[in-house]
Amino acid sequence: MNWFTKLLTSTLGRKVMMALTGLFLILFLAVHLAGNLQLLKDDGGEAFNVYSKFMTTNTVIKVVSYVNYACIIIHIIWALLLTMHNRKARGPEGYAVSKNASAWTSRNMGILGTFILIFLVIHLKGFWYEMHWGGIPVKVYDGEEVKDLYSVVVFAYSNPLMVLIYVISMAVLAFHLWHGFASTFQTLGLNHLKYNQPIRFVGRAFSIIVPVLFAIIPIIMYLTTPH
Repeated sequence: MNWFTKLLTSTLGRKVMMALTGLFLILFLAVHLAGNLQLLKDDGGEAFNVYSKFMTTNTVIKVVSYVNYACIIIHIIWALLLTMHNRKARGPEGYAVSKNASAWTSRNMGILGTFILIFLVIHLKGFWYEMHWGGIPVKVYDGEEVKDLYSVVVFAYSNPLMVLIYVISMAVLAFHLWHGFASTFQTLGLNHLKYNQPIRFVGRAFSIIVPVLFAIIPIIMYLTTPH
């Protein structure tokens, strides 16, 4: 286990952990988006409520959720460790050189990640916490009681400030993914001259399409919900 401990505490090991957890979170985003798109169905929230019930009661999904929470925590901790190590290693002069040579997103991943963390706290408090411990009304579908989380979402997105926060957060997420997607494959050694261009294209497409679709949901719900 000594080699494993050394790997995790080394700069390379931390980068690998960042990449692995980042890759898992990228996959989670795609799945989460597919579920959130159920909000746009014209069925009074039935599809989204049934989806929410499945996601919070299915054993396999619950295990995946715990892994996801762990990945978020590990991703944040290792990001902080790497940021502190890099700042200490390059010093003020090294930072000036790096600033001229690297992309804006690469230089500001820590700031972008911090903003996303703040958004996650707001998001989890408003929806995840309410789903598990809030006094949410229930609806009955095919004889089965299901928590009406759809009504919680509708209420949240009737507030223009909440919609604005969500949209800005998705813009920040897009910048974070713009650098993080390609960096993940590079760190894991999956980059190759033959595949670098397709990976870069998929990464940039993902970093735009997924956040835009996430952002569209609260905008549409705000515009179509009576105030």
